[in-house]
This record gives sequence, C-alpha cells and structure tokens, in this order.
Amino acid sequence: MTDTPTMWRRRNDSTDLPAPRPFLRVYTGPGTLDALAASYERLLGTERDMWFTYPEKNLALAAVGAFLLIEGTEETLAPFRATHGTLLVDSARAYLERLAAEGAQITEPLIKVPTGSGFTARHRDGTVIEYVEHRPTEEGS
Repeated sequence: MTDTPTMWRRRNDSTDLPAPRPFLRVYTGPGTLDALAASYERLLGTERDMWFTYPEKNLALAAVGAFLLIEGTEETLAPFRATHGTLLVDSARAYLERLAAEGAQITEPLIKVPTGSGFTARHRDGTVIEYVEHRPTEEGS
C-alpha cells in the first residue's frame, strides 16, 4: 500500500451533510494511489479531501471531487468490484431503514469502518451501493 497517513479528512463528520455525496469508484493497483490522486487533482482542479488506510482490508483510499480512489491488489479489490458506487450520508442507520422499507437487500450489514460506519445494499433494480457515514475518530481525525 501507499505510504499514507492512517486517516486524514477535511471534514470528519457527515451528520450535517445537506444531501448525499456520491462517489464514483476507481480501483488502482499497489503503489499507485499517490500518482492517481495527483492526476485527478490536476484533471478536476481540486485537492483531495480524504485519505485513509483500511488495514483490515489491505486497502488505501483517497477522495478527489466525486471520485473515490481505492488502492489494493487484485485479490483485495475483488470483493469490492461488484459495488457500483458509494454514498456518503448523514446517517447510515436512517438509510438502512429506508432501504429495507423499499425492499432493498442488505448485502453487507451495518459495521464500523475506519471513517465511521457503513453497509452495502442491492437496490430492487440490482444496483449495489455502499452507504457510509463519517464520524470523528478517537484521535479527532
């Protein structure tokens, strides 16, 4: 994995997020996250606003604009490739309840993740979306 800090976010709490923030997923191989993030920064004219490692999954991630860049080996990325996108939301639990009421299948239960908590759902139309909420870490990140 890229030598990145454990966690850095410009905004570490999504509680007051006025609307979901969609992320398009871009997968990249080991040691390429820094260069890929820099290229998206140049392309979009904006700086990355999130950078963290997910040691339990052997991943490193960065967000630049609407792109969630995910670094890992083919083996570590394989379980994540079936997910079409990620939505950063104000409350994962509230979305979990809404999706269940709409008949979505919860494919990964609500769990703690490095940035807060999240779950994955297959919508009735087959779209697979990860829903995450951000909360401050014990270190304040």
